[in-house]
Amino acid sequence: MRVNDKVVVTCALTGAIANRSQHPGIPYTPVELAEEAKRAYDAGAAVVHLHAREDDGSPSWRVEVFRRIKEEINARCPIVVNFSTGGMGPMEERVEHLRQVRPEMGALNMGTMNYAKYSPKRKDFVFEFMFQNPFEDIRKYLVAMREANVKPELECFDLGHVTSAEPRGDMGRLPPAVQYSFIVGVLGGSSAEPENVVRMRDSIPRGSHWEVIAISRDQWRMVATALVHGGNVRVGLEDNFYLDAAGTQLAPHNGALVEKAVRMARDVGREPATPDEARELLGLRDPWGLGARAP
Repeated sequence: MRVNDKVVVTCALTGAIANRSQHPGIPYTPVELAEEAKRAYDAGAAVVHLHAREDDGSPSWRVEVFRRIKEEINARCPIVVNFSTGGMGPMEERVEHLRQVRPEMGALNMGTMNYAKYSPKRKDFVFEFMFQNPFEDIRKYLVAMREANVKPELECFDLGHVTSAEPRGDMGRLPPAVQYSFIVGVLGGSSAEPENVVRMRDSIPRGSHWEVIAISRDQWRMVATALVHGGNVRVGLEDNFYLDAAGTQLAPHNGALVEKAVRMARDVGREPATPDEARELLGLRDPWGLGARAP
């Protein structure tokens, strides 16, 4: 297999849960998110993945917050904007920002799962909940994304999530050249092992794109796995705070995590794609064939 010499680096800036008591650099406000997006862009990222926050750091689904985030980012750099739809609350609340603000990409979780973190030291779960993404909600998300000409990013926590996309493709409800994200290292989903990534990669349709998202200390080993197997990568403070696998060197900001991913890519002969190169590689200009759109 020939590995594409370009790699799309995505930076997940903030997430929905992490807060400044865990890391002082977690951005909350639209301006803070935009400044972190610019850091990520300057470091070599082509895409930013975004959750919205209220100014106090609490999760937000307000359309006006997403709109301001996108405006602030667009004023600073040409990076591709990918909005999350994942989290708690009714599906209708978690899709309206895609319809009205129309980012270039929108994340789409591909199945319901137990989602947990376990502490061997405490002999107990740090948290546990049911992450609900029924097939009917997935269908509605795809309808909304098509109407807004937003490219779906299929977030898959295990092989079953990957294969559950097949009927939608067969029904013509997915755009060409789908983008898959393999999320590994979450308890309840696939463990962070190279063979799991390769198995998921081998299960996607020919011509699709894929990236690896790994959580916490598993991140850098899985970034390396994706890079040598031809995939794209995601880093950022949503997923991991540390620059080392031992979890001792705190990253000062998102840009530092991107810088490390870019160095790793170049070490294996791959160059980070620019945002415009990412738009071509991922088919973002007109993902659903409805007529080319501006970023």
